[in-house]
Amino acid sequence: MTGILEWGRFVGVKLLRLLSLLAGVSVVAFILMQFSPVDPIEAYIGGDMIRVSAEQRSLIEERWGLNDPPAQRLFNWGQALLQGDLGTSMIYRQPVADIIQERFLNSVALMAVAWLLSGLIGFSLGVVAAMKRESVLDRMISWYCYTLASTPVFWMALLLLMVFGVWLGWLPVGLGVPAGMAADQVTWTDRAVHMVLPALTLSLTGVAAIALHTRQKLLDVLDSDYILFARARGERGMQLFRRHGFRHVVLPALTLQFASFSELFGGAVLAEQVFSYPGLGQATVQAGLRGDVPLLLGLVLCSTIFVFTGNLLADILYRFIDPRMKEELLT
Repeated sequence: MTGILEWGRFVGVKLLRLLSLLAGVSVVAFILMQFSPVDPIEAYIGGDMIRVSAEQRSLIEERWGLNDPPAQRLFNWGQALLQGDLGTSMIYRQPVADIIQERFLNSVALMAVAWLLSGLIGFSLGVVAAMKRESVLDRMISWYCYTLASTPVFWMALLLLMVFGVWLGWLPVGLGVPAGMAADQVTWTDRAVHMVLPALTLSLTGVAAIALHTRQKLLDVLDSDYILFARARGERGMQLFRRHGFRHVVLPALTLQFASFSELFGGAVLAEQVFSYPGLGQATVQAGLRGDVPLLLGLVLCSTIFVFTGNLLADILYRFIDPRMKEELLT
């Protein structure tokens, strides 16, 4: 019974934090858009702006509620949100919920593949580097990780695009499906091939943190007294790691991986923009550059929930790993 009450309190506290976070980021994003130099009317009309009269401009402003005071617009948006309406995108002329639903699966598939690859590759490199401490291989892996940690995502994306898309021609240079192909003709293979370069970009840039953390954690374990006793009994190499090292480094690596959702989403925004990949990241950039407030606020809410979910999973894992953190998680 006590455990159920503790979990209920834990979920309640997290839910209140999520609601307050959603309200805060929505207000901040709306205020920042008010200071944006982008004119949403010009972005909406496009090249026909010179042929639009003042009366037509006023009608457009009235249609989208842009002639209302900012506070009134924010209040109207929040009121509609409570009724389940995220508004209509000025760019795509579609409900924001439909745009997010359409692009959500693309982004989730991309980030899931990159998340798994970065975790597996990073954990493996960290283990190898620690087990080969002070060797040439250890130095090479450490240099590789430090280089990746200081490499911008967009630069890595451009490099991979140039090498594998332009020079070698092995992979498509962009888009989520082949250009000019009807939707009913697109196969899962086509989608997977177009996702390779964006996923590879995100996975490579996400390797460094996991690898360096795993290496340091395993080095601390290898320097402990019980490992010295295990070595005295004749245990060596991977046998030593499997029996004594693996369980001490895998769970901290998992929690760090779950906590990296924010970096993953931020990297996806840049990667999707470079490769013109039709995901939430590309839609976020377009909404910001063209002053589409309803779409941007909807995407801000979606990204906030996504990042919060990753941090929540990390907190839950920490709760199971170290019961001493239970009080800290509930405060």
